[in-house]
Amino acid sequence: MKKYIAECVGTFVLTFLGCGTAMFLGCDTPAGVVGTAIAFGLAVVAMAYTIGEISGCHINPAITLGVALSGRMSWKDACGYWVGQIIGGIVAGALLLLLTKVVAAPDLTGGLGTNGVAGAGGIGGAFLVEVIATFIFVLVVLGATDSKVGAGKPAGLAIGLSLILIHLVCIRLTGTSVNPARSIGPAIFAGGEALKNVWVFICAPLVGGALSALAWKGIAPKK
Repeated sequence: MKKYIAECVGTFVLTFLGCGTAMFLGCDTPAGVVGTAIAFGLAVVAMAYTIGEISGCHINPAITLGVALSGRMSWKDACGYWVGQIIGGIVAGALLLLLTKVVAAPDLTGGLGTNGVAGAGGIGGAFLVEVIATFIFVLVVLGATDSKVGAGKPAGLAIGLSLILIHLVCIRLTGTSVNPARSIGPAIFAGGEALKNVWVFICAPLVGGALSALAWKGIAPKK
């Protein structure tokens, strides 16, 4: 149970700090894009060294899917991780909404830092962007945490830096999800187009995570 709670807390921190930064800085300027990208990446690094020894710090259903498909965890644990992650994302979305109501915190994204499809030319473009970005991200995670050839303790830093790079490329296109839980929470409370299109940011990252597991199985050294 502690693993599932850790995943809930970690996903909450990632969503709250990442989406919160997007809200308060905006993503329509280079400074806002860079700041938001760094916030998401640093949140991952911080949580990796906080809960990494407890749950592995997936804090992302796509990563959990990739890990499960790679045979590194049971499907029972994967389901527990998914529940914890989604709850964490929802709590973060609720608190971000609360901040805009109680302390009049600015929301320069107009939607609690939710994802969108317009910047990628529509649903098809957004789906493709998210599959590619998640494939790269989860592949880094699987490689960096591999018991034989992984980076060991510095893995969290490698993963966080890769997430920064992915955000720099994708923020203007989709708002960068690569994480269904991060997308679900804010979308529930933002409603409108964000909630209507949230399925893209659930399905595409899961497809990307599954493809990365297949790719890693093909290139990982024999154990």
